[in-house]
Amino acid sequence: MSLIEASELKQWLDRGDDFLLFDCRFDLVDSEAGYKSYLEGHIPGAIYVHSDKDLATTKNGSNGRHPLPSITQWQKTYADLGITPSKKVVIYDNQGSMFAVRLWWMLHAIGQKNIYLLNGGYPSWLAANYPSEKQESLRKPVAETALHAYQDLVLVDEVVENLSKAQFTILDARANDRFHGQNETLDPVAGHIPGAMNRCFKDNLDASGKFKDLETLKNEFTSLLKDIPSEQVVHQCGSGITACHNLFAMELIGLKGSSIYAGSWSEWCADPKRPVEK
Repeated sequence: MSLIEASELKQWLDRGDDFLLFDCRFDLVDSEAGYKSYLEGHIPGAIYVHSDKDLATTKNGSNGRHPLPSITQWQKTYADLGITPSKKVVIYDNQGSMFAVRLWWMLHAIGQKNIYLLNGGYPSWLAANYPSEKQESLRKPVAETALHAYQDLVLVDEVVENLSKAQFTILDARANDRFHGQNETLDPVAGHIPGAMNRCFKDNLDASGKFKDLETLKNEFTSLLKDIPSEQVVHQCGSGITACHNLFAMELIGLKGSSIYAGSWSEWCADPKRPVEK
């Protein structure tokens, strides 16, 4: 189980357990809003991780809005964050884990064990009346660890090839209106990759912002995917972040081995030669 409840996290903190705690709050429209929110209050000891600066590399106009760092770049950030392969890690945000999942997946994809998402995020911590702090927790870098390449990562050329060979199924995590080419405010082209299915990542959450119970999630995913094996599912979204939410939910219910197309819609639609469906 890769979820941790606020009460259990509080016990870990009270006992002085050895783990790293990361705050991944972010806003796609205002990239500094998450950090400002962190400085207004966060779980004691939490280190801030920036989705643009830490979990993405330089944009070049054709590689999407949150290009995945090379493994060499990630290896340096991994060490700068103080992470080692044996270190236990807890991650949260204040938006139903929609940004926390990016860090979770980047660790999961290199084989990191003992990675947890705080179920319900910072709001669940506040709801329990647990203490917060405003002073920033600074990073304590460690020596770099050699990391192997990301596992279960699909590149754009493979998605292009899949249009004719159909070796996997794309599952788009964007809201239904964006999937259908309506109400597109983040990317210059509206629509979706031909043949893709849609499940908005928010459908993984209940009204309180926590993940739905496992039985409900399993019923919903099996009803959607029917006889498609989990290993043949490739997750995609707008920029490769909320796609990780659907992958996490599938891992949670035992549907293992699905992949991420990290470039996602923002990379796909950057080339006018690639087909678009609405």
